[in-house]
Amino acid sequence: MTQETSRIPVAGSATAAPGRRSRWNKVPEVTVYFWVIKVLCTTVGETAADLLNQKAGLGLTGVSVLTSALLAVVLVVQFRTRAYRAAVYWTAVALISVVGTLISDNLTDNMGVPLETSTTVFAVVLAVVFGIWYRRERTLSIHSIDTGAREAFYWLAVLFTFALGTAAGDLVAERMNLGYWLSAVLFALAIAAVGVAHFALGLDAVLSFWIAYILTRPLGASAGDYLSQPTGDGGLGLGTVVTSALFLAVILGLVTYLTVTRKDVTEERAVPAAG
Repeated sequence: MTQETSRIPVAGSATAAPGRRSRWNKVPEVTVYFWVIKVLCTTVGETAADLLNQKAGLGLTGVSVLTSALLAVVLVVQFRTRAYRAAVYWTAVALISVVGTLISDNLTDNMGVPLETSTTVFAVVLAVVFGIWYRRERTLSIHSIDTGAREAFYWLAVLFTFALGTAAGDLVAERMNLGYWLSAVLFALAIAAVGVAHFALGLDAVLSFWIAYILTRPLGASAGDYLSQPTGDGGLGLGTVVTSALFLAVILGLVTYLTVTRKDVTEERAVPAAG
């Protein structure tokens, strides 16, 4: 579920033909780096939410307000950038993973909504977002997130993929009682099956991407829980502080590498200039 590397543009360069203007994709190329950082951000979203909720004593409501405010600020910066910037983009993903997790947790823990209900609701809402997005833009491809409207649909879809992945992952974990490690293996196998369906059986690339994107949420959460939870609960006992710090360090290293090398920057598109 990757795309071959495109020519790397330089933001602000005059590469468009006369009478046309350059338009840059606002999200990264789908490479191995993309999936690794996505899973790491998902894990951080799970452990950071637990850390702020339990260790900082903010509670679900306090954590939700804090992270939502931070996400709003980062998204404003993201929307104001002209092209994809690795540091801004992945900060937004990390924060939206926390917020998406908290939306599901608030419904379950604070409002008593059954996981079956929240999973169904999130699936329906996500389908509606995709439906409106496609009806307006005629594409759900992340290789053309180059307008404000498409970027708004993209981030809204990402938010609900995290919420859906959280609810569905918790539902599977509770119903099947597999434990953290086996749950991670189960979701990894599901992602592998999507990859086989795409590469070997011709499953649509856009559909494959979004299915895998949803499944990485419970995969990362299961991995995070396995590392952070006490050994008596089936984890390795590293704790949320150590696990969050470890994964944040790896994310920082990869994002710094991509910022320098620009290996995940997509090619700009030339479109007719207005007027």
